[in-house]
Amino acid sequence: IKGLFTQKQELVAQIQSDRERRKKGDEPILFTIQGQSTNELNGQFVHSQIFIDVLLRIKSTPADKEEFISRCNTIYKGNDSELKIVKEFSRKYTPDKALWWYTRESFLYRMLNKALRVQNTDLLFLFRFFIVDLQQQLNNNRCSSPVTLYRGQMMSKDELKILRNSKDKFISINSFFSTSTERFVALRFLDSSADELKQVLFEIHANPSVTTKPFADITKLSYFTNEKEILVMLGSIFRIDDVRADDNDVNIIQMTLCSDDDHDLKAIFEHMKNEHGGGEKNLLSFGNVLADMGK
Repeated sequence: IKGLFTQKQELVAQIQSDRERRKKGDEPILFTIQGQSTNELNGQFVHSQIFIDVLLRIKSTPADKEEFISRCNTIYKGNDSELKIVKEFSRKYTPDKALWWYTRESFLYRMLNKALRVQNTDLLFLFRFFIVDLQQQLNNNRCSSPVTLYRGQMMSKDELKILRNSKDKFISINSFFSTSTERFVALRFLDSSADELKQVLFEIHANPSVTTKPFADITKLSYFTNEKEILVMLGSIFRIDDVRADDNDVNIIQMTLCSDDDHDLKAIFEHMKNEHGGGEKNLLSFGNVLADMGK
């Protein structure tokens, strides 16, 4: 029994929420692992950080949103239900509703995460206004005290092996990372009957007093206001502290959200600073990053 409800709309909302939760738990996590040492920086690890950093510092214009809407209309041509939501987004979207739109079951969540997964840089460039708005909302509502976060995830044996072999290394999560402060909520993502996949529970220690990418309780900002969800910013870096299996065959991966000032990460950020500098960026900067990535 997942819950008792006296109102039909409460039951419907919970069913929708559970369906979204299962979908997210089955989606692969987009991550890159740092190389063997900070003197042997993994190229993909550094490039993922540089790409996100530069993308978020290119100023958006109203024309960018119009081009994004046009692209959505093309992609979903013939899909009346999605086109209806695209039209609604075009008319009603405001930056203070970015998280509401991201958590809604619609084209936005699917398009953004697919673009991140396949590294569709053209589409991500159009998405940047939305990603910046998400970042701003997370900043404005970021957690103010240390928290322990949990995320349940089904993983392939190969993915789990990579993480098992990466203790004390850094991992960059190259998507927005949905977590909960409630362990039992995260465990609901797991399915012990899935033979080909392994059950994984991430246990994350996050301290907002250090300089990190933002993470925030989005419960009141989400489309699903009945969830206690903490969303962690795209591109956040964690240290893998321990990997072990419990008595229920759940693989516990303990991680710490890293400070940008972490001594072991200084080489990465110094490299980024030397290569691309700070401040607002332009298309030339973005093109240089893509060239470095071989795109």
